Amino acid sequence: MNTSHAQTIEAIRRQRGSALVIMGHHYQGGLVIQHTDLRGDSLELARQVRGLCAARHIVFCGVSFMAETAAMLAAPGQTVVQPAPEAGCVMSDMAPAPLVDAVLRRLTADGRRVIPLAYVNTDAAVKAVVARHGGSVCTSANAQVMLRWALDQGDGVLFLPDKNLGHNTADALGLAPRERALVDVSAHGAALDPAALRATPLLLWPGMCVVHKRFRAAQVEAVRQRDPDALVVVHPECEPEVVSRADAAGSTSFIIRYVEQAPQGAAIYVGTELNLVERLARDFEGRKLVRPLFPSRCQNMAKTTEEVLAATLEDLDDIEPVTVPCDVARDAVVAIERMLDICR
Repeated sequence: MNTSHAQTIEAIRRQRGSALVIMGHHYQGGLVIQHTDLRGDSLELARQVRGLCAARHIVFCGVSFMAETAAMLAAPGQTVVQPAPEAGCVMSDMAPAPLVDAVLRRLTADGRRVIPLAYVNTDAAVKAVVARHGGSVCTSANAQVMLRWALDQGDGVLFLPDKNLGHNTADALGLAPRERALVDVSAHGAALDPAALRATPLLLWPGMCVVHKRFRAAQVEAVRQRDPDALVVVHPECEPEVVSRADAAGSTSFIIRYVEQAPQGAAIYVGTELNLVERLARDFEGRKLVRPLFPSRCQNMAKTTEEVLAATLEDLDDIEPVTVPCDVARDAVVAIERMLDICR
């Protein structure tokens, strides 16, 4: 830790008081997360933005789609700043808005009502497209509720962009493998055959999280052989073969609760971003043994450092805030609020 950066951050926090709120995703490093007023997963942070009435500045330590969501939910007069605006999301980039719109138009050209359900790991433009097609968004925490909702709305669902979360959520809801299929999005959607997919209720976009892609079923099996009494908990962005071999799977908040509720003395192997695993290991040191299933870091989350946060706060009044075009924000908020209304 650089003492001067930490002192700068804390001095500015004291000076600005309740007019400044620093939010951080669980995957932020320890040197950053220690300075946050609010931390959580995507769903928790989205819910909390609306309650920050006294805050003039919201500094969002995370990746771009999260900061966009905060900016769209913020009240008039509030500004949202992302310390590392270059921190994007590889998974989000796998589903660009023009391609999502083209695929949906092709799937619905024959009159079929396909409801898009977008993971929050998508940019605002994709959320807007989803809203225009009657859909909503979901997080890993509420994916089962939202997929059930979407399946009840039309003739089928396009789940995007994470195929692994889609498969794992379908498994949890009891959908058979024959009831889902990957969509061919090549050639700007021209390669897919809507007629061949018409009888399939769940259509999956072929995207994935590069952080959770690194976890393998063989890693779980190695834990079982090495320590048969150990517990394994993973994120549902992992491949289904990993999730099916784990003791439990869920969002980052679920994983935190799972570790908290595990018996004293338990050994727990966690399959998610390394910053969170290391923080849990420190928090429960001496009481529980928390280890990574495999050390996997998000390079985009790592772009927000303590030094970057300090520099952001020093120039807070002059930094360009996160903005979303009015027409995009108007529609994207519809998709977000549908989720928030359903998952109160």
